[in-house]
Amino acid sequence: MQTIIARHKVGDINTWLKGHEERVALFNQASSHFRTFQDGDDPNSVLLLIETDDMDTLAAIINDPASADAKSRHTVIEPIIISTEVSL
Repeated sequence: MQTIIARHKVGDINTWLKGHEERVALFNQASSHFRTFQDGDDPNSVLLLIETDDMDTLAAIINDPASADAKSRHTVIEPIIISTEVSL
């Protein structure tokens, strides 16, 4: 299991939050679950902590042009910054 952090801005946090169940269904293809965070200094900046066994599928979902409609409805603002854990 790999933990991925995805951070991005949204145009409207309330609209974005209402899209949670749609994100669950979308990411379910590559993730058993994810947790949602909001920046303390910027309510329109969010972070998803995603657990995945299939990073390739997760990346494909995030970058798929078919996901553009959901991103638009959820007011996602690009770029989506993906971070992975560093092994020390």
